[in-house]
Amino acid sequence: MISALSTATSGLQAASLRLDASAHNVANAMTPGFRREEVRASARAEGGVEAHTERAASPGVSLEQEVVDQMAAALSFKANVKVIETVDRTLGRLFDEKA
Repeated sequence: MISALSTATSGLQAASLRLDASAHNVANAMTPGFRREEVRASARAEGGVEAHTERAASPGVSLEQEVVDQMAAALSFKANVKVIETVDRTLGRLFDEKA
């Protein structure tokens, strides 16, 4: 159960980083020579993801891509919150049975 919470928490952090990067990209879309921030995520051996930002190789921002990234981050938030809610309910039932 605790590993599921850890995995969901890392997913929430990655989604937050993705939204932050996208907001930064949109805010700087009209800045000459601006290279967008891209979020790279990799699986951790113990579960969950490790995310970090990198600068794109070429300048420019696609606002369409930023909208897609924001929608994906919002869906990731929702999915990870559902995992946390499910663990909470399961642990609550387990404690009720043991008490």
